[in-house]
Amino acid sequence: QVQLVESGGGSVEAGDSLRLTCVVSGRALSSLGMGWFRRSPGKERDFVAFISWTGTQTHYTDSVKGRFTISRDNSKNTAYLQMDNLKPEDTADYFCAGTSRSTWDVPSDYNFWGRGTQVTVSS
Repeated sequence: QVQLVESGGGSVEAGDSLRLTCVVSGRALSSLGMGWFRRSPGKERDFVAFISWTGTQTHYTDSVKGRFTISRDNSKNTAYLQMDNLKPEDTADYFCAGTSRSTWDVPSDYNFWGRGTQVTVSS
């Protein structure tokens, strides 16, 4: 059984940083592309960032480019999302997900999901 467990969320002020961690068990991380999504209250789950299984390709939604960095350590079966210069509009539940497909921004293309970690950014 594949499990993804996120951690690292919290309540911070605007301009602060957080690093989210996603630990994968039950399957080698190296076989999956990894994505981060977020869901704000009353909204759909939105794509945030993606990293290919080799780590050579990354993609970001426009609103986080230059502030967020996705990375992975296949030896630790762990993916990360470094979030810098956080803004109140980044407040959401953040989910990591794994995909065996080549697309990256469609939630339904992901095979595995974590339960999420909450990020709250105050102004």
